[in-house]
Amino acid sequence: MGEQILVVDDDQPILRMLVRTLSAEGYVVAASADGGSALAALEQAVPDLVVLDVAMPGLDGLAVCRRIRAKGLALPVLLLTARDAVSDRVKGLDAGADDYLVKPFAPEELLARIRALLRRGREPAEVLAHGDLSLDPATRTARRGAREIDLSAREASLLALLLRNERRVVTREAALTQVWGAPTQAVSTSSTGTSPICAESSASRH
Repeated sequence: MGEQILVVDDDQPILRMLVRTLSAEGYVVAASADGGSALAALEQAVPDLVVLDVAMPGLDGLAVCRRIRAKGLALPVLLLTARDAVSDRVKGLDAGADDYLVKPFAPEELLARIRALLRRGREPAEVLAHGDLSLDPATRTARRGAREIDLSAREASLLALLLRNERRVVTREAALTQVWGAPTQAVSTSSTGTSPICAESSASRH
């Protein structure tokens, strides 16, 4: 599935053009015709980016942008407006917008700005490594050299704990708490003959 974009504009021809242009690029597009419905849509699902018109009746784009930031949402916001004065751009950026595009605009510039904002919003994947052993905690993919190692969720969590604490001693209690959730939850596991050390050892033997 493509990245999700919420487009907000009270001008129906522009809204249709935006939806058509972004959909043709493979984005999953939701549309709102006013600020209130945009905020309601954000309550249902948080998109990867919002394209937001400034001049709308009722709740305008600046007010919507402020509410997005007040909710603690860090998604990129691109403002669209016919106002090109420096003071207007400053107001938009101060309201929490990440970028500002003046109407009329070329679709190519809109798409380029969206790509740049989405790239900026992506966090690089965390990869933990020691020597030739590496682990991607998000996918639980471990590798030793060129060989991929299959790990259970618990084994991956334990290996991540050890790699994050390289050159430090990880106590049994710390492993039980952080990997098994709590020492009491690990009692039944350890009674089966599997201890944190065994799990780590079995992962390294793969």
